[in-house]
Order: sequence, then C-alpha cells, then structure tokens
Amino acid sequence: MTVTRFAPSPTGFIHVGNLRTALFNYMIARKSGGTFILRLDDTDPVRSTQEYADAIMEDLEWLGLTWDRVEKQSQRLDRYAEAADQMRASGRLYEAFETPTELDLKRKKQLNMGRPPVYDRSALALSEDEKTRLRGERSSHWRFLLDQQRIEWTDGILGDISIDAASVSDPVLIRGDGQVLYTIASVVDDTDMGVTHVVRGSDHVTNTATQIQIIQALGGTVPEFAHHSLLTGPHGEALSKRLGTLALRDLRARGVQPMALLSHMARLGSSDPIELCGSLEELIEGFDLSHFGAAPTKFDEADLFPLTARYLAGLPLEAVADHVAALGVPDQLAPQFWSVVRENITVLGDMADWWKVFSAGAAPAVEDEDREFVDQAMALLPQPPYGPDTWATWTNAVKEATGRKGRGLFMPLRLAVTGRAKGPEMADVMPLMQVHPKG
Repeated sequence: MTVTRFAPSPTGFIHVGNLRTALFNYMIARKSGGTFILRLDDTDPVRSTQEYADAIMEDLEWLGLTWDRVEKQSQRLDRYAEAADQMRASGRLYEAFETPTELDLKRKKQLNMGRPPVYDRSALALSEDEKTRLRGERSSHWRFLLDQQRIEWTDGILGDISIDAASVSDPVLIRGDGQVLYTIASVVDDTDMGVTHVVRGSDHVTNTATQIQIIQALGGTVPEFAHHSLLTGPHGEALSKRLGTLALRDLRARGVQPMALLSHMARLGSSDPIELCGSLEELIEGFDLSHFGAAPTKFDEADLFPLTARYLAGLPLEAVADHVAALGVPDQLAPQFWSVVRENITVLGDMADWWKVFSAGAAPAVEDEDREFVDQAMALLPQPPYGPDTWATWTNAVKEATGRKGRGLFMPLRLAVTGRAKGPEMADVMPLMQVHPKG
C-alpha cells in the first residue's frame, strides 16, 4: 500500500512552499487509496510549540487536506536512540568533538586550497584516551560514516540521480546537546511507518543521498523519492525573505479560497495548464507527478485572486449564506444580492462594499462637467423602493429631458449611484438600493 507523509516542523506557520510538498504527498496517497501521515518534526524543544502544531493542522483542515493519523517525533526519542545504538554497534556512527569554530576553520582552509569543504574524518583517528580527555573538555556529536561510493536512484521528477558520497561530509545525526537531527529521525520514521513515497523540495537532494545509506544501514526499504522545484518570486527572485507574507493563514485572511490555492499549486511547475477545479477529487484525478519539471518555478500570489473570483462566481447562495447574512442583508434580498454581486467581487470581503452601496448609498463620483446634468437627473429619480424597470424608466426620462444618450448618459449616472465605473448591470442594482442615491 502507498504511504506518504508531510513532516513540517511546528516552529512557524506553513507557507506556500510547504503546501506544495503537503499537497503532492496527499494527492499521491489519495489517488492510490493509500495512507497520508501528518508527522510533526518537533524534536527541537526550544523552537517547537503546540501553538504552531495546532496552526499547521488548522491550515491543512481549511484546505481539506485530511490526514489518516498524526505522529509526533518528540514521542519517538527512544526509538531514535535504539537506531543510533544499532549504528554504533555496526561501526556506522562515530563520535566527533570539533567545535563549530574549528569546523569553520577547516572548511575555509579546504576552500583556500581549492578542495571541497568535506569533513576530513579526523575524529576516526582519535584513541580512546584522547576521546576520554575530550569528553571532559567539551560536548561531542555523532556522525554517520558514509560508504564513499556513488549513491544512485531514479527520481520521480529529476530522473536518474548519481551523487559521489566522497564529495559529501559524513552527516551529523546527533548534536552535542543530545538532540537528534532531521536526518536520522526522518529515516527511522519512514522505515518504521512503511513510507513508500517521499516527495519534497529539490534542496533535499543531498539529504536523500545520505539518507539512502542510513536506511540501508538500518535494514530498511528505500522509498521512491521525488524532488520538486523550489518556488521563486514572479521575477525569479528568492522567496525566502517573503515567506512570512505567504503563510497560508495570511492568504486566507486576504480572502484566497482553498480551491483557488489548491488548483494553482497542484499544476504550478508542470506541463499541465492551471485550471480551476471544483473539488479535491477532480484535482487528484488529473495529478501526474511525471509532468513536473526541475526548473525553478515562479510563483506570484496575484495569480490566486482571479482564480478566487472565478470560484466564488460559481458558488450557489447556500455556500455563502452565512457571509451574506453577517452583512445584514435581509433574507428576502439575499438571493438577489448574491446574484448581482457574485461576478463583481474578487474575495468575499468585497461584498461588504457593495452592500454599503445598496444599504447606505455611495459617495457619488461626479465630474465637474457632469455636475449640472447629474443634479437634473437626480431630480427625476423617484424615491425607493425601486423595481426592475426603474433604471430603464429613469434613464429614458433623463434622456428626454437632457438630450444625452449612450455613454454620456449612462456612465455619469452609474458613477453618481454607485461611485464606481464598473459593476453589475444597473437594472439589477436599482432594486437593491435601499436609499435614494446621494446625488
């Protein structure tokens, strides 16, 4: 059975980059009738908080990305310790004592000599007496001993990958303070939980190479890996400095609809056109990982709003009834109100402005040269309530009285009534006007 996972760290809010990983893994599992695990990488006791864990689950639920079970790495520390002991016993995990400063100096020296900054494994040459002395002076950390051979796999997106392990430093799996790091925790979890497919960002390719050897050292089965492209800004710039504004909860607060966001992210970077889907099932049906490429993928949040507008325009009143009622729209006017505004809003919050126009009137936008004409026209407008024929009756009367016609007749009156140059048909607007326009 297919098993995938999304493993965020509860050290902050998830953003669009995280969503891409979550969505791909979710769709792979659901398309095959498999299992999707939400796994919280909360081994950092200082930065991980329950607040962020709750927020991650809330954001995924908002999108409809339901999980089959939740796992917490903080509850599996004993299991990681067992795996570490197993690798120590087999000679694949060794103790090292360099400080960050010493490691930095080594890297700089190697670079100055034109060599790759790969850890020199000097810790392997330490005698037991030297290790005992160093333990009394400083904390130690634990590195995985890589087999210095080529590590190869066929990536679900990038194709055939081959990395020379001799060009990679032996990864640190356990820090000096005892904290287990992502590299070992992820491998142990994937192995124990039977994860069959791992999709994540292309910045993890080197991690994957080392993790393949760790999986093999623990006797596990290597899953199928795929590495999607990283997102950039619309002009190719790095998103890293802007991710705070691209958190899912911020996009939600700005009115982006879940299906608009999911439809965009499920096709972005693929050879398939981005199309608005009406449901997750439709999205999943059309998903094919092999259609995605390796090139950096440009993301512009502005693209989410036309999709949101199209999604809202297709909704029945029942889907937005609570939002309409919250504005104070009378029940008897709700169907007509939604019918009029649904194709004239970008986000649901835009409804409030239209209801303000209908219920309290708008500040008229009248050009100086039209002031006398508008005053004359307003004198011909009857008091509310207005009906479906009010606009035609009124404009005909104004045309007859002033001689104006066409755009010179209709646009100044639209601006006077709604304060806007664009919007719904005025014949539909007038029956919703609860007050006499402020002409």
